[in-house]
Amino acid sequence: MKIFRLILLIIHLGIMFLLLGTLLNAYVPPKIFPWFNLLSLGFPVLMIVYIILTVFWVFSWKKRAFVFMFVGLAFINPVKRWVNYSPDKKGIPDLKVISFNTRAGGWGKKKIEDYLKPQNADVILLQEDGAVIYKLEGYHMVNSNDLFAVLTKHKIISHKVLGGQDGNVKISGLQADIEIKGKIYRFIDVHLQSFHFEKDMVQLNGNSENDEEKLKDIVKMLIPTFKEHQGQVELLQQSIENSPYPVILGGDFNSVPNSYEYYHLSQGLEDAFLVAGKGSATSFHDYKFPIRIDYVFSSKNIQALSYEVDRSVNLSDHFPVTVKFSLSDK
Repeated sequence: MKIFRLILLIIHLGIMFLLLGTLLNAYVPPKIFPWFNLLSLGFPVLMIVYIILTVFWVFSWKKRAFVFMFVGLAFINPVKRWVNYSPDKKGIPDLKVISFNTRAGGWGKKKIEDYLKPQNADVILLQEDGAVIYKLEGYHMVNSNDLFAVLTKHKIISHKVLGGQDGNVKISGLQADIEIKGKIYRFIDVHLQSFHFEKDMVQLNGNSENDEEKLKDIVKMLIPTFKEHQGQVELLQQSIENSPYPVILGGDFNSVPNSYEYYHLSQGLEDAFLVAGKGSATSFHDYKFPIRIDYVFSSKNIQALSYEVDRSVNLSDHFPVTVKFSLSDK
């Protein structure tokens, strides 16, 4: 029994240090050390095992349980980025925003139009859909390449593609300054570089040699993409920091919570899910694994009142994310 508990203790300590490594994404960029970002992908599994082992030590009446419980406090906010419960917010919403990666409308342009029309959103941020022209009565639209489309009922003051001009950083966003109720807000539609995975690439079949090769191939694709993301994140940060207007940033980040991308793009902004979300924030449903890669952030003087991942909609490999805001200053 002592040997068994020693093995469990070693495993528990190892998982603890791996989880602590995910926190270093706030400080260590992928171009210097991408492996911390890789750890963030396994955060849910690591956290579940960590909790189970902590409970085991509690019921074993071991003092080490208090140490693991104390260290576990560091992971409360990281966990809430995946699963959260926030109290109901008071206030009347005066801005409704939808962010939706529609997979280039490939699952049916008309079906997507039929979904969006009754939503009556003020601003719609679409990803992988710049080449598709949607006909929604009362909406203005700006788009870019095959990646972005922004639709709004309000006046578009200006818009700008972020990235791609000099060839060093791939297009990462579409910026649109929109006037709403006499005040201008900067909306940034985000789509960071995709990993271009197919289902069969990430499905392990039990053959140790084949599975090992698959894992190596996955890592070979992940690491360069993480490094590509760093340049895209820096470009988006410039748009946020240089904005003379309040900012709403939304889209497909192709990055999980607790990643380098999350920590740095959320700087100075609020995650609408943390403020107003309930339940799971999982938004990508093509794999049988909880993955949150779609986000909506806002300047701190814009209050999120509700956050919904609409899992009733099967029009893409992503679920739409809907956030209602109060534009009244807090």
